[in-house]
Amino acid sequence: MNETRRFTAFHQALLKLCHDPGFIGHGRAAKLADLTQLCSELLDIHRVSVWRLDQQADAIECEVLYARGTGHDHSRMRLERHLNPAYFDALLEARVIDASDARQDPRTRDFKDGYLSTLGIHSMLDAPVFDVGWLSGVICLEALQHRSWTLPEISLATAIADTISLINTYEAWCQSQQQLDYITHFDRLTGLPNMVSIHERLHRLACEQEAFALFWLDLDRLKTINHGIGQLEGDQVIVEIANRLRNLSLPGKDRIARTGGDEFILLVRQPTDTDQLQDLATYLLDCVRQPIQLHGQVDIASDPAGLRDQEVSVSASVGICLYPAHGKDPASLLKHAEAAMYHAKECGRGQVQFFNSSLNDDARSSFLLEAQLRSAIRNGELDVHYQPIIRTSDGAIHQLEALVRWDHPEHGMLQPAHFLELARSVGLMAELGSAVLHRACQHLRQAEHAGVVLPRVTVNLAPEQLLDPRLPEHFKAIYTSHGISGDNFDFELTEDVITGDSEVLQSVLRRLVSQGARLSIDDFGTGYSSLARLKQLPFDKLKIDCSFIQDIPDDADDCAITLSILGLAHGLDLAVVAEGVETQEHEQWLTDRGCDYLQGYFYSKPVPMQSLLRDLARRAG
Repeated sequence: MNETRRFTAFHQALLKLCHDPGFIGHGRAAKLADLTQLCSELLDIHRVSVWRLDQQADAIECEVLYARGTGHDHSRMRLERHLNPAYFDALLEARVIDASDARQDPRTRDFKDGYLSTLGIHSMLDAPVFDVGWLSGVICLEALQHRSWTLPEISLATAIADTISLINTYEAWCQSQQQLDYITHFDRLTGLPNMVSIHERLHRLACEQEAFALFWLDLDRLKTINHGIGQLEGDQVIVEIANRLRNLSLPGKDRIARTGGDEFILLVRQPTDTDQLQDLATYLLDCVRQPIQLHGQVDIASDPAGLRDQEVSVSASVGICLYPAHGKDPASLLKHAEAAMYHAKECGRGQVQFFNSSLNDDARSSFLLEAQLRSAIRNGELDVHYQPIIRTSDGAIHQLEALVRWDHPEHGMLQPAHFLELARSVGLMAELGSAVLHRACQHLRQAEHAGVVLPRVTVNLAPEQLLDPRLPEHFKAIYTSHGISGDNFDFELTEDVITGDSEVLQSVLRRLVSQGARLSIDDFGTGYSSLARLKQLPFDKLKIDCSFIQDIPDDADDCAITLSILGLAHGLDLAVVAEGVETQEHEQWLTDRGCDYLQGYFYSKPVPMQSLLRDLARRAG
């Protein structure tokens, strides 16, 4: 047979194998075995092997070896690059190594002692395998007698190398598709199915027309943990709750998913009645409430071991809707379960609520209120009222606390309790805080024009603002736009915000102070702060929460707590404000115990700026 016919015959045999349904259906290892055997039989070669470049590109490892007479061998032989540089250089240059005398060829002679002589190999023909332009391996033909390689034989070796490259490319594509499918359908943090997966599952269940219940579960304290302790610890909580839900043994349990953030979904098939579902929800809540042990890093100075083990507990709010009673498509079911969950949260958290049609009306009202709040913030329609903080030493007004108010066109003057939670849930706290500071600056200028000098104004900062490293620069721009100095303001933040003591928080607070502001801790006694953090952060004042004030001097426990806070604060050189002062008995008891400042309805409710200016003018006159 002449070379042309041999060339054609070799390639026809390779094409026939590659188009065989059995070959196409094989996995990669079986395909390589078929190719090596075919090559050995067509070329009458003793040994044919396929090698793959390792991840470090410093060695090749044998994937499969076909030896005539003994069959396939999958033992892992390895060839190191640093011991055979000439061979690897040739492969990287995309050159076929046709070594008729392998023991003398400069590219292969380094194999002689440990490989060629031992196995009786005289001739080699190696064709590199390239995947998308990069060397990925080699097919190696080895003859036990001297052999001069012909053009058809070299052509077949390179064609098989190209076929292996196509197999590699297809395998990589399959793996990427699997990874894409995982990313598309599963949550990366917990490994649970995600919202896409839940949508598909709901669609299938609805097609089966089998009754099922959808539980929407939302963790109640995760934001506090993230802001107060740290994001990594918050992720630990999510992973722990996910594992608990995954391992729950519940009748009818079909699917657990994480929909994002601190929210999970549970599907339960063939529920019997609402009592059973209520029992399941109660069981879920009990499971979530169990304490969680967190492990994190702290400052070496506060913990020589450098580790913190902290136990936290979270609650959850659960909304439940039923198929087909509350919806017949995935979008409706998810919307109704989420509405029921929000209703549960509004009822006091840690609650369970079933969907009912009135919740749709509530949801529409909430969306309308959200749109109106966005408009009020954008158009500068929010107002600020001021409550004086009184100095006990002389009864003078020491500061004014700025408290946001919303004069709603339909509902009248709304206090923060009516819209702050909405603002927080829809991500408006930063914009609302900026609007309050703008209005306070306007009022300072208004007082200046009226010839009235206002005391320092205290403004509350939300956790969402404090986690923005650009906050000091943003505030400075607001001061400048109104011609106001930063030393007109104090800023209050709640105690649980400082628990994490992050670098971002420390930087933000110190830069605010450098602009002239002073810092206070609000609602002290209700959070988780430590003495070490109080010393490290630039606070000069703390406020005792009003819950400890309302029953003094009659409640011995509240008196003891208040006295301990006073002693703690003064020991750290911090001034103390008692809020919630409503009676003369409150005033007298706190003054006698050395409280520096008092605030409450006993002195004044929060009042608009015009009323405040009239009062201050009257005091001055």
